[in-house]
Amino acid sequence: MAEERTLELPEGYRFAAGYAGIRKQQSDDLALMVSDRPASAAGVFTRNCVRAAPVDFSAESLRRSSGKAQVIVANAGNANCATPNMAAVAEATAAAAANLASAPEEHVLLASTGVIGESFGESVIPGELPKLWQALDRTQFEACAQAIMTTDTVPKVRSCRIDTDQGPVRLAGMAKGAGMIMPDMATMLSFVFTDADLEPSLLQSLLVSAVDQSFNCITVDSDTSTNDTVFLLANGASGIRIDDESQGVFQDALNQLTRDLAIDIARDGEGSGKLARITVTGPSELNGLKTIAMAIANSPLVKTALAGADPNWGRILGAAGKAGVPFNPQLADIYVNGVQVCKAGMRADFNEAAVQRSMEADDIQIELCLSGGGGSSAVVWTCDFTESYIRINADYRT
Repeated sequence: MAEERTLELPEGYRFAAGYAGIRKQQSDDLALMVSDRPASAAGVFTRNCVRAAPVDFSAESLRRSSGKAQVIVANAGNANCATPNMAAVAEATAAAAANLASAPEEHVLLASTGVIGESFGESVIPGELPKLWQALDRTQFEACAQAIMTTDTVPKVRSCRIDTDQGPVRLAGMAKGAGMIMPDMATMLSFVFTDADLEPSLLQSLLVSAVDQSFNCITVDSDTSTNDTVFLLANGASGIRIDDESQGVFQDALNQLTRDLAIDIARDGEGSGKLARITVTGPSELNGLKTIAMAIANSPLVKTALAGADPNWGRILGAAGKAGVPFNPQLADIYVNGVQVCKAGMRADFNEAAVQRSMEADDIQIELCLSGGGGSSAVVWTCDFTESYIRINADYRT
């Protein structure tokens, strides 16, 4: 059951969702998100060399506008990628949204998610936008989060409030993603809004830092997407400017919000029943701890062991060893839910039945300590791998 949360939304934003006919099933597939004033804007995008038209369009818009935006248009059901008219669809969408907002086209950001390689008409989204424009309302934030879902089972929304010396500022974010998830900045989208006042260059720096410790630390299936996009808008509606003294507090709040959204994605991985936190610790001079953690998190053998509540520590050690980061396996210790199952690269003396029972929980902790631990650590989140994942993706287009 989804956790009940009360959202505290930032001032100066409105939202609307509707059905444009992109999905085969009739459910909302289009989200319109608007700042009442031009906002500072930052974006982080997929590093996959196959990129959807909205990714290239939005990156260019942020460059042309010097980090300003007022409108986000996002659709689900079609990635608008690898088709002859994908650029035309993006340009027509942005032109229609800009006309409604009386804003320059470079103040419009786009995002899409869904099937790759299937075209849809250039008038499909523009034809629905006027209706959404009339429906814009502060209360439709969660409706937008619902509209951008694909194989997600629940919408992902988070918010927080920062009390500065000048007064409160607010952040709220939404995300979607359940499969094709190992962001490299999978069909992952996230949009974060704040009413704080920040310069675009600082906003971009804060976003990159937040993404590196959140969305870039999750994996469901090791596949990066053509469409991965994270936007952060700051419209200054609170009247409170983030300065040197409050920058650290804002960064911490943004980090926590994006980390919560990222964990929500990992927990909702396609077909998953369990969330796993993988921690790798080692001496500070040992580089590549995150690479090792990702190798463990992406291992089908580890992920199926999680599904079966099997404390097969040999799979964890073997996955770490294939990461391409040299370490001494004879100095490796492994813990599962706090119980040592591997000591100095060999089986520890542990109660296997008790560890199995602990692994039947929804949340599992795996820790690999290298060379006595200490110094540095890396944390990533993943989920188990079940038969349901195969069924979902085998039937994705049919």
